[in-house]
Amino acid sequence: MAFTIFVTAPKLAAAGLRILEEAHCRVLFMQDGNCVAEVEATMAREPIAAVISRTVELSATAIASCPTLKVISKHGVGVSNIDVAAASARRIPVYVTPGANAQSVAELTLGLMLAAARKIPTLDRELHAGRWSRAQDGLQLAGRRLGLVGFGQVGQRVAQVAQVLGMEVHAFDPALNSTLSGTSPVPGVILHRTLDALLPLSDVLSLHVPLNSHTRNLLNAQRLALLPHGAVLVNTARGEVVDEPALVAALRSGALFAAGLDTMAVEPLPADSPLAALPNVVLTPHVGGSTAAALDNMAAGAAHNVLGFLRAQVPQVSACVNPSVFEPVQGMTA
Repeated sequence: MAFTIFVTAPKLAAAGLRILEEAHCRVLFMQDGNCVAEVEATMAREPIAAVISRTVELSATAIASCPTLKVISKHGVGVSNIDVAAASARRIPVYVTPGANAQSVAELTLGLMLAAARKIPTLDRELHAGRWSRAQDGLQLAGRRLGLVGFGQVGQRVAQVAQVLGMEVHAFDPALNSTLSGTSPVPGVILHRTLDALLPLSDVLSLHVPLNSHTRNLLNAQRLALLPHGAVLVNTARGEVVDEPALVAALRSGALFAAGLDTMAVEPLPADSPLAALPNVVLTPHVGGSTAAALDNMAAGAAHNVLGFLRAQVPQVSACVNPSVFEPVQGMTA
């Protein structure tokens, strides 16, 4: 049976598209990958069986308007742009592709860490402007302590490389505390049971947590103040995990030496954002998982998720963010 699959972007990486085409699916794309109105109009008009969600919002209105919708898969792992509650209300599972972009995100994390610590973008701009400005106040990372907030596949990869650089690595992840009894999956990494215990030890702090009600503004002004003076913050998770005005204030005052940010509270970043004006901030436009290899992995994973479900070959529940949709409805019998 052929299915109509809606990709909320203008394209899908070849590995995923090939899987859908070989299954004789009708694949719909967007003209403008940032237009919520286009998503909602397409969902209301077309007999869509599955959505592969990229970065644009997949709203409750869009989900409610499509009676044929059976399954959603995120192209990645962050589902803050999907109204999961609206999907759950219709018992529509929402899947993710865990690990598909972990290596690429870890590599960009390390790149931002090094660029922020050594002021690489500033030095590059100076040379391009014809100035030989040999700033000599960059930070050597060896001997410093790296704090990881979230210690899943990305954090573990970052930890391994940081140890090779000579950093002492600390991590906080409630899931690890409960499932592994404090045992680190990466030898030598020191786990902490609370975030507030980790922060004073983090000369460099790197964020690797999803955005949810528990992590929104997780790093507020009070917690930023717990970091050592002159610390570096790296965020390749979600911008809203950090209280952005408090971050700007810490960077301006010198409480933080620098920040490397792949994600911001508002994306695309407004032209008048104070982050763009700060010389001690390195910015990239949310491209941590946007290498060719990662895009292929995420596209293939998302395609397998939706086709597997539609063919009654349900993907692993661990890849579903709302597994309650599989629980029996109260009052119904088999």
